[in-house]
Amino acid sequence: MSDLGQFPRPADPVDVAFRPVRSGNAFEDCVERLLSALKLGIVSPGERLPPERQLSARLGVSRSTLREALRSLGDAGWLEVRRGRHGGTFVTQQRSGTAQVDRAKLFSAAGLEDVLVLRTVIDLGAVELAASIPLSAEARAGLRHALAECERAGPERYRPADSRLHLAITELAGSPSLLAAAADVRMRINDLLDAIPLLERNIAHSNQQHEKIVRAVERGQPAAARAAMEEHLAGSAALLRGFLS
Repeated sequence: MSDLGQFPRPADPVDVAFRPVRSGNAFEDCVERLLSALKLGIVSPGERLPPERQLSARLGVSRSTLREALRSLGDAGWLEVRRGRHGGTFVTQQRSGTAQVDRAKLFSAAGLEDVLVLRTVIDLGAVELAASIPLSAEARAGLRHALAECERAGPERYRPADSRLHLAITELAGSPSLLAAAADVRMRINDLLDAIPLLERNIAHSNQQHEKIVRAVERGQPAAARAAMEEHLAGSAALLRGFLS
């Protein structure tokens, strides 16, 4: 008979839920990790989250990144901060943001993954092609204009500006069929994005990533452009999975 003591100790659900973030999208992945813990009931409504210092160490993110994620989920109605001796960050009993996120019922888990895979294939292929083609002065100006529009856009205009930038990159690949496919998948992605809160930190991070993507395209660096786009897509995918899965 085998010794039961040889069997590994069952994993602590808290450790599993709050495992370290491993990608370059620390904020977005942090939000996804927190949402997963809330949805799985690891921290139930009315309960307090672990202290910030402990939580940031578990997730492997800075205290400032964690605070941004907690504040964003507070704004979305998932968490609330209570002051005083017994204060802390608590899971809300009733989420004010539920009505917005309830639009997720329109999308199945399989449908979400389907559109994310399609977007990945189209956007990665398009940006790699765009970076492989010498750009005219007019093309460079158009790309920079789309980037500047995105950077200037407030929250209410950000998603349309973001769409125009991505389509401007795809257009550089020179395939009308690819552009049509990109426009179609972008409409589907925007339907999903409209079902989740727009987070200010994510906008700032996306703009930084956009700059890296555009710079790689301008310099004719296909591998760098693809890598930058892959990281960018992973960030928004993490938020979509976090809120909608």
